Amino acid sequence: MKAVILVGGEGTRMRPLTETIPKPLLPLVNRPFLSEVLDRLAEHGVDEVVLSSPYLESTFRPFIDSREGNAPRITWITETAPLDTAGAIVNALALLGGEAFFVLNGDILTDLDFTALLRFHRERGAAATITLAHVEDARAFGLVTTDGDARVLEFREKPQDPIAGDVNSGTYVLEPSALSSWERGRRVNIEREVFPVLIERDVPVYGFLSGAYWMDLGTPDKYLQAHADLLEGRLAGRRYRAPLFAADANVDPAARIGSRVVLGPAAVVEEDAWVEDSVLHAGAVVERNATVSRSILGPASRIGSDAIAEGVVLAEGAELAPGARAEGEKVAPGERFPAA
Repeated sequence: MKAVILVGGEGTRMRPLTETIPKPLLPLVNRPFLSEVLDRLAEHGVDEVVLSSPYLESTFRPFIDSREGNAPRITWITETAPLDTAGAIVNALALLGGEAFFVLNGDILTDLDFTALLRFHRERGAAATITLAHVEDARAFGLVTTDGDARVLEFREKPQDPIAGDVNSGTYVLEPSALSSWERGRRVNIEREVFPVLIERDVPVYGFLSGAYWMDLGTPDKYLQAHADLLEGRLAGRRYRAPLFAADANVDPAARIGSRVVLGPAAVVEEDAWVEDSVLHAGAVVERNATVSRSILGPASRIGSDAIAEGVVLAEGAELAPGARAEGEKVAPGERFPAA
């Protein structure tokens, strides 16, 4: 079984962290997020994955090399121009053979049962199967309407008022025939163009409604929530100690650490500091008597002594000055808040 993972997004909503780290490689419980995606696929029999992006091959290459010898095998495609979701898949068809394959957005954390999804797809003779999740407020997603047999009837625009319904949760099974009529090298969106055309042509498109966990790690709040959910055991097949410390993290005995905290390699929390509901990347430092809550501290960033950080995002090498107070600030790589 093969899969395509779409990693071409620029991670705009996760800036400034993604100014130096591609979103799929941001650490999740101290491992690149993409490792979680690949491991989950391997557990369901996927033996080859295609990564597609119009840029950043050199940035991804060390990660790809680090996975050598582990399933699934990775093939990289550099797009000559951004091709959007469906365009990237069409561009990879020659590598995928003649069988059904999975497609995943590269920023979705899920414990989806891929084996059950594939079985559902085959039992219905579908050309395309879209995973669906039921939400109480679909304003952020738009709605997918299905009939009694789960066949997709239409994609509806995002509603203006809160309304419950089924929404696309970002994972698909596709037959190569579902995309065979689209020209290679053309920019095409799968939700706005491909699926509506298939439905209009009466091609069998089905919706697989699942109660599986799923989270789009597209914002700092969602990124922190994903860590909290993992630490609290909300994803099937994943268990972590809470709080979670890298083996070489250094926490002073007089520091206070909440249960929903992850400390990366060589992270430091000094005497009388207080950290809760936060993630510290490799080499991040919280100096003595500082308070950090609901924050993300990028690699080698620093919270100065006696400072207070609430809902702060520090990019790589950024700093909150000693004694400063920051709420909701995003500090760019290598910058200091407040500025000198």
